[in-house]
Order: sequence, then structure tokens, then C-alpha cells
Amino acid sequence: MKNQKQKKRIKILISGPFSAGKTTFIKTISELEPLTTEKKTTRSSERKVKDYTTVAMDFGKITIDDEHELYLFGTPGQTRFDFMWDILGKGALGIVVLVDSTNPETFHEARQIINYFESRYPVPMVVAANKQDLPDAWTPEMIKAALNLDVEDIPVVPLVATDKESVKKVLLKLLEEIYKEFG
Repeated sequence: MKNQKQKKRIKILISGPFSAGKTTFIKTISELEPLTTEKKTTRSSERKVKDYTTVAMDFGKITIDDEHELYLFGTPGQTRFDFMWDILGKGALGIVVLVDSTNPETFHEARQIINYFESRYPVPMVVAANKQDLPDAWTPEMIKAALNLDVEDIPVVPLVATDKESVKKVLLKLLEEIYKEFG
């Protein structure tokens, strides 16, 4: 039997506010059936938005080439599950923070998530401006300004989480940032 070379696993964290599209992002790109921990939404304010929510994590995997695999770990969006952010953040080489471009009420929360991860896991990060296919979506430039990322070197990338090519572009941008940082 041939001795098969172990692939390098690159851990990527997918985070963002409630209902930003994290589970959809992972489901769209994962080459295996994603592991999800979705439960029925219990809070009435959240039930108005969607029926199910992630309570622990989502997991998906992508093979990049013969040597590399991306392991995608999605965090819950609600701060009541933020203990999982710390658990899932350990060992991540990069972070994607999803933002719902149509819901500026969540931008403050997105900024808090960025601050949280910057202070604990100073690794390359990109912000993915989701729902760019909708007419009331803020542009990536507007979101960059709203999140006060003008002074930071965090790219804001347009995203439609249901579109595989769009998800790929976000991940490629993050890999580019990781390569710049770690060579």
C-alpha cells in the first residue's frame, strides 16, 4: 500500500451576527454534507427572522489541492452562545465575518464580533458583505465605512452566500490575506 501524504488542514472560522448567512455559506461550498447544530428558534424576536438557528457550530470541508484542505467552522451568531466563539477560534488561521448587507441594525454587532476576534485571535480576517443580490443591500464600500474598517487592513468582499462562485471568491481573498501574513 502506498504511503499517502497527510494533507495540510487549514482551519477557517466563519462568524457574524444572527442570520447573516453563516450556515448557508458553509452548506454552499462544503464538499461533504455539513455538520450543523441547528435547533428551532426559541426567542420570538428571532423567530420573526428564521425558524432555525445554530447553537454550537457548523462544519464543512473543501479540498483545495493534493496538499491542502480547508476546514470551515461556523459560529453561532447570538452573543448568548459566544462561549463557542472562543472554543472554535483556537487554531484558526483566518476568519470570515459575514454581514447581512440589507440589515444595518446588525452592523454594530458585526463590529463587536470583529473586535472580539481581533483581540483574541490576531489572524487575517475578511468581512463578507452578504445578500449583495438584493436591491436594498449596502455596497461593500458603505459597509467598510459603517464598520469603521477604513483605518484597518480588513477587506470587505461582496457575497451571495447561496452562490458557490461568490463563496469561493471570499475564501480565496482570505487565503490571499493568510498567505500575505504567513507566507
